[in-house]
Amino acid sequence: MLITFKSHAAQDLIMMKDLAITLLGIIGKHMGERGVIMSEELPHAIKKLEAAVQDAKKVHPADASVHADARDEDEEEPLHLGQRAYPFLDMLRASEKEGANVMWGV
Repeated sequence: MLITFKSHAAQDLIMMKDLAITLLGIIGKHMGERGVIMSEELPHAIKKLEAAVQDAKKVHPADASVHADARDEDEEEPLHLGQRAYPFLDMLRASEKEGANVMWGV
């Protein structure tokens, strides 16, 4: 299932429900049919998500990745939380700058 996040400050962001649940959980929100991250909540949400991304980088450092020669040509390295969270972080930051809410399920 896909979830669409909307904000007047950024383009709509569509993501898989499991990722949305994870990201919302990190910032202290629960996935409901509808929801909103108020503009006043954005600074705290951004800090929590940035901290989670930094923790993910510690677990998946860039220099620890397997060399391309050793991998099969069709095999791709899975995306870690930091990579998957950046579009959402960009939306939160843009919304914070403009004082806009971020909503889903509308």
